[in-house]
Amino acid sequence: MKEQLRAHLLYLAEQGVQGLEIPGLPDNVSDNRAETDFNRECLQALWHRLENCTRCKLHRGRNNIVFGEGSPTPDIVFVGEGPGRDEDLQGRPFVGRAGALLNRILAAMGLQREEIYICNVVKCRPPNNRNPEPDEISTCSPFLAQQIDILQPRVICALGNVAAAFLTGRNAPMTVLRGRFYDYRGICVRPTYHPAAILRNPGYRRPVWEDVQELMRYIGKPVP
Repeated sequence: MKEQLRAHLLYLAEQGVQGLEIPGLPDNVSDNRAETDFNRECLQALWHRLENCTRCKLHRGRNNIVFGEGSPTPDIVFVGEGPGRDEDLQGRPFVGRAGALLNRILAAMGLQREEIYICNVVKCRPPNNRNPEPDEISTCSPFLAQQIDILQPRVICALGNVAAAFLTGRNAPMTVLRGRFYDYRGICVRPTYHPAAILRNPGYRRPVWEDVQELMRYIGKPVP
């Protein structure tokens, strides 16, 4: 972990990030406080690379880049497709109706937002909340990949088809993808329906809860 994070900071520095220091790392990298502080610094450096981004056409209509938020050392990372209207206005992921439902799901898991990390495949809102287009995904997804490299969660929950397709490498309906674990660069991924899909179709609640229970088992939390 230490060498991976050091290499990441060096990479950012080589890419021209200004004001980035490469600190001496503590000998005991298992110390949670040291790892938390270091991961937070890595995320901040990555955010500085993304700040004021104009790499794809999504920047034209955005109010805010929605980078992601939560614990720098999470057991679970939740990945959605892209910001919606509320997220674009506030600059925070999952703060609208779908976010409120995600909060209830987390509460049922015995978790709070501060204990997990939430982000999206693309960081700017697609017009009218459409799905991100392939060129937008290919431009923005490297930032998601670097977030995951920094966070190194035990498991990732892919919310919706866009996140599931990117993280599993399989372009298939959620009815086909969900119900099992996949591998993303050595990290387990569990796809499930996006909270917005549950709001449109309450019938998805049961399969989502089944997937959530498997996530709980995976990280060793009691399952109701």
